[in-house]
Amino acid sequence: MVKRIELEHFLNNYLETSNFSDYGPNGLQIEGKSEIKKIAFAVSATKASVEEAVQKKADALIVHHGLFWKFHGTRALTGPFAARVLPLARNEINLFGYHLPLDAHHECGNAASLGEKINLINQTAFGDYKGSPTGVKGVFANPKSAGELKLDLEQILNRSVILASPNPDALIESMGIITGGANSEWKDAAAAGLDAYLTGEISEHDWHESQEAGIHMFAGGHHATEQFGIQSLMEKVSNFADLDCFYIDSSNPA
Repeated sequence: MVKRIELEHFLNNYLETSNFSDYGPNGLQIEGKSEIKKIAFAVSATKASVEEAVQKKADALIVHHGLFWKFHGTRALTGPFAARVLPLARNEINLFGYHLPLDAHHECGNAASLGEKINLINQTAFGDYKGSPTGVKGVFANPKSAGELKLDLEQILNRSVILASPNPDALIESMGIITGGANSEWKDAAAAGLDAYLTGEISEHDWHESQEAGIHMFAGGHHATEQFGIQSLMEKVSNFADLDCFYIDSSNPA
């Protein structure tokens, strides 16, 4: 068992939440039980993940995509939004959400975790949102062609990957990674002199412009590229306190 305030303090310090100006609040978003024995982890606080957390009697749900965003503005607690919020409140399940801090974290972040899976070494901070990094960059110990790396990513992510490449046979020695919806940040990779850029989403114009600029751009899906950070964080929390932790997967193809 761990006290809610102790878990909150650990997470906020470990993920360095005070260093980020984000799209919404990081940390405790819905206050529940003061003592926590069982924690659910998921990429997003959706109706499905909330229902599973309730069904499995979790005391807390920790996610990358929380429920409160500046771009939503003031929202009535009705309809689909209520179907996410009310079960958590009624069952006193604490909701913790960590957005940019989990994207950028050097150890368990989305980008760092995915980079580790593709053997990207010498990782350092990459990207900038209001003065804070949002991903990582690094080099490959054993460079691969863009086409080969696409196949590797499809195995790791278990989904198709879009590749915008000036030459799929060219070797890739360096890469920047910002997971999720960081479509246009391939420009940061180009400015940093990197060979390639990996993210979740890609727009029509970025498909053209990135390869025309000489960058190999990979888009592996928003959810798919952000599934590993929350799992890395689950392992860290499990080591912090001897708790019952479980991961809730999603079939989200986007």
